[in-house]
Amino acid sequence: MGMTMTQKILAAHAGLERVEAGQLIKAKLDLVLGNDVTTPVAVHEFEKIGVCCVFDKKKVAIVPDHFTPNKDIKSAEQNKLIRDFARKMEIENYFEIGQMGIEHALIPEKGLVVPGDVVIGADSHTCTYGALGAFSTGIGSTDMAVGMATGEAWFKVPEAVKIVLKGKMGPWVSGKDVILHLIGMIGVDGALYQSMEYCGEGVKALSIDDRFTIANMAIEAGAKNGIFPVDEKTVDYVKAHAVKPYAVYEADKDTEYSRVIEIDLAGIRPTVAFPHLPENTRSIDAVGDVPIDQVVIGSCTNGRLEDLRVAAHVLKGRKVHPRVRTIVFPATQKIYLEAMREGLLEIFVEAGAAVSTPTCGPCLGGHMGILAKGERAVATTNRNFVGRMGHPESEVYLASPAVAAASAITGRISSPEEVMK
Repeated sequence: MGMTMTQKILAAHAGLERVEAGQLIKAKLDLVLGNDVTTPVAVHEFEKIGVCCVFDKKKVAIVPDHFTPNKDIKSAEQNKLIRDFARKMEIENYFEIGQMGIEHALIPEKGLVVPGDVVIGADSHTCTYGALGAFSTGIGSTDMAVGMATGEAWFKVPEAVKIVLKGKMGPWVSGKDVILHLIGMIGVDGALYQSMEYCGEGVKALSIDDRFTIANMAIEAGAKNGIFPVDEKTVDYVKAHAVKPYAVYEADKDTEYSRVIEIDLAGIRPTVAFPHLPENTRSIDAVGDVPIDQVVIGSCTNGRLEDLRVAAHVLKGRKVHPRVRTIVFPATQKIYLEAMREGLLEIFVEAGAAVSTPTCGPCLGGHMGILAKGERAVATTNRNFVGRMGHPESEVYLASPAVAAASAITGRISSPEEVMK
């Protein structure tokens, strides 16, 4: 029996000829990642281990992106702790304010993850890097500490779900709609501790940014990771960003999967996830009349340049509804600059939106966009659990940048087709 992409990558990093689903292995790591929320705990655990230094100063990355710029004294102290640790350990990939970005957009942009890598991060959306054909997954702060100390981690080899993509997406449909559609099909535990492995001729129709978005939300289906095949688009991206060599792995033809799901991309409409789970999806045509108070465009899911371009296209020459607060967060400083040079930020400001520095703040209800009791938000983020973006009695509706921008204009959840007539 053959192996999946994920199994081949894990076998190579474990020094084994083959691995099987359910097998426990110890694999070498190409990158260990943490942020300002999870790294302080990892630092304390690292100190308990008693080693003098991290396993490789080039293979640890720390990105303060959740409560930064510092929102209060506690977050300032957390950041000082990790800043001091990074300096003491001489960690090369510590990204200070002004150089940082939202971690899962910044790490690929900096070329720190490439096809064939094994990456762990003390953040659940580390699965984003599967878009580049890497095995990447979220772990806890203790595992991050051990990874920084030893350069290794234990894994249970996941079985895989094969997701066959066919056709091409229609107008106003993006990777966000694809993943919301899929989660709506299988549920938030539909791929529990499994690898979501994408294939089919429809993959070619997806941009790299679409793939980042889809891989990013693998965890919202309960998956261990999501992963895409390495094709010409992947190679072009890697050549433009990579700072290290890469390896390409392909699933064997005789691989057995726990489940095979076929999706016709042409049949997907813009999709919205209603509160309070990402699986609670509806087509834009079945949304009904849902007034909103806030729109957030950004995050590690949808804060890339392609996302901002789509949102700006919808907002250009129009005004944000007077009842709606609209906040735009470019995912990295580089994306911010590119959006500025293209005139996108001017479009947002003229439309009545606020444009902020890169931060995860509003996504997790941390700062810069907290919801009050009874308020509703349309967000291009990845989670809409109870209290996710503020008060437990607020509501979050997940959508693409196109739907979010259209909703900002009308003051209710709307299709971009409606405002672009």
